[in-house]
Amino acid sequence: MVEKVAHPMVKFQRQVQSLVNSKIIKSNDNIWKIALLYSDEWSYWKSELEEFGFSMQDPISEILVVEAWDED
Repeated sequence: MVEKVAHPMVKFQRQVQSLVNSKIIKSNDNIWKIALLYSDEWSYWKSELEEFGFSMQDPISEILVVEAWDED
């Protein structure tokens, strides 16, 4: 039996969705607002998001609509 490991961005996406569901952030907030919550880890997540073509001015909802985090 082969266990498939979720891409780190899938876990991040779930965490962001949880923050939106908890009303800590809003889906129409800019991505940079996440930095306030991920202080020490933010440089890693910021670089990951930028590699996938996100801008820090994009709305958080753009992260939540991604269906697959494939790295081609």
